[in-house]
Amino acid sequence: MVETEKKVDFWRWPEGTWVNEDIDWQKGKFITAGVDIGSVSSQAVVMIDGELYAYGNTRTGSDSPESARKVMVMALEPSPITLDNIDYCIGTGYGRVNVPMAQQTITEIACHARGANFMYGPTVRTVMDMGGQDCKAIHCDERGKVLKFMMNDKCAAGTGRGMEVFADLIGVPVWEIGERSLQIAKEPPMISSTCVVFAKTEVVGLIQEGMPANEIMAAYCAAMAHRVAELLHRLGIEEQFAITGGIGKNIGVVSRLEKELNVKTAAQVWADPKMKEQNLPFDTQIAGAVGAALFAHALLERGRAQSARKA
Repeated sequence: MVETEKKVDFWRWPEGTWVNEDIDWQKGKFITAGVDIGSVSSQAVVMIDGELYAYGNTRTGSDSPESARKVMVMALEPSPITLDNIDYCIGTGYGRVNVPMAQQTITEIACHARGANFMYGPTVRTVMDMGGQDCKAIHCDERGKVLKFMMNDKCAAGTGRGMEVFADLIGVPVWEIGERSLQIAKEPPMISSTCVVFAKTEVVGLIQEGMPANEIMAAYCAAMAHRVAELLHRLGIEEQFAITGGIGKNIGVVSRLEKELNVKTAAQVWADPKMKEQNLPFDTQIAGAVGAALFAHALLERGRAQSARKA
């Protein structure tokens, strides 16, 4: 029997869960959740009285309700909390209307702004959500409230899905591309930033010409950064500037974007001093779900205040 070589999926980025075991969830007044069903990834965040308690991060499948259930199970699995313990859940992202455990939905734009405010701090004024299907440039105030925003068109160029396609094409794990794109002698000309189909054609040509893989990665990362920069120039950049979404983990894109904009992104450390002290994990992909869970907490707090006034 001839064994066939197993195909490597270079686009597969690390999935996982995390729980803050230092929080006693049984002492919490409100347990809230946010479920972000995006075009490429799904995230679930659980908060205890507005503090990050647990999250899960996985690939979005073809069935949005099933993706929501899967990622919620992932977030809850390492902890003793069950779905029945959650007081309120908000769905967000492209699949937000298909989150079966959500009592309400809120747009991903509002949730990413609120999540960035929680993660990076109240000084953030411009948020760049670099997601799987599109990119959104957002202006917000000191509370994380959206003031205005702009989106790119519906092309995979400049998005997480485009980077996944590129990773499979070049045969390099998607999480290695950013670092390797910086390991070059000098910057090569960027490839097409307008269409993922054109970009694929150019990449194939560069591979056939024998261009070193790291240089091809640099050319692609530069193109992604340029496309995002064009969107931000149209909106206008107000400091402080922060990035959310999966591409925020790609240092090759982020560093080139900073150079093109002549601005530094907000440091990837939690704004909350307690989170810094506990060295809690910082994941740009969970920002939307964080914002959704915070909105859920605010709704419960508002309801409690209204009940107290009526009494």
